[in-house]
Amino acid sequence: MIFPVSGVEVSPLIPLIVAFIVSFFTSMGGVSGAFLLLPFQMSILGFTSPSVSPTNLVYNIVAIPSGVYRYIREGRMAWPLAWVIIAGTLPGVFIGAIFRIKYLPDPKNFKLFVGLVLFYISIRLLYDLTEKASMKKRKTKELEEKFKERSNQIRNGQQVGMGREAAVKTIRFSITNYTYEFYGETFSFNTITLFTLTFIVGIIGGVYGIGGGSIIAPFLITILGLPVYTIAGAALLGTFLTSIAGVVFYTIIAPMYAYTGLAIAPDWLLGALFGVGGFFGMYCGARAQKYFPAKGIKFILGIAILFLSLKYIMNFF
Repeated sequence: MIFPVSGVEVSPLIPLIVAFIVSFFTSMGGVSGAFLLLPFQMSILGFTSPSVSPTNLVYNIVAIPSGVYRYIREGRMAWPLAWVIIAGTLPGVFIGAIFRIKYLPDPKNFKLFVGLVLFYISIRLLYDLTEKASMKKRKTKELEEKFKERSNQIRNGQQVGMGREAAVKTIRFSITNYTYEFYGETFSFNTITLFTLTFIVGIIGGVYGIGGGSIIAPFLITILGLPVYTIAGAALLGTFLTSIAGVVFYTIIAPMYAYTGLAIAPDWLLGALFGVGGFFGMYCGARAQKYFPAKGIKFILGIAILFLSLKYIMNFF
């Protein structure tokens, strides 16, 4: 099958299967999987025009709702965290879209940019697995072990339901602070700091076509020390809404750059196929997350991202 906008020729089953596998694992860490699908489109399918960025965002729009629904249903949606992420990334996405078209239309330069972003993400995730990082976040580690133990008891029929303590409960939310409780532990951080970070991440996400979740989630886990079980839903919701804004913006400005001859508007059909596979993958991943050790989730994400980042950086030179 040929997709006219991107010029890609591939069986429709390939985008469905690849997106399902990728999103199943990445959604457990609050990441849609778009950061892995973009390299797949560029390196395997040969889709390298600026249009690949909004096409990746289309994937997010179709795929993410199932994962978000699952986290909301299980009471693990930290709503104030999600609103801060959205408020910061939205304006950044618009700036990133313009930057992508004007300064990174060359596939070679764009791949270097992608490689550097992925390298940062992988290092942050893998560092979180070291003994030094574990000592700094002993409270988070103990909570994740406790949550995992309860999940195993449910799976073995020893317990029924996760209990009220497994839901995210907001204690305080203001312009400077967000404090919440999860499984008997309290977590707190400065909202202004997070807003500033998410604005920068929004710009990067707008350029890359990932919505920003793959950068925000590792930051929340490694820098702020928040449990992966509590941030996944908020990171996905933020990625979903910023992806909508990004696709709309790319579509609106596409005619303005028609003179360049570059494909800028998204390939809706290809993006939707990836999205359908991701829709089912994210639902299954969000549902299975509580049965997977947090350390295993971080390791899988970290190794996969590191491999891709080094590949793109080395190919540039």
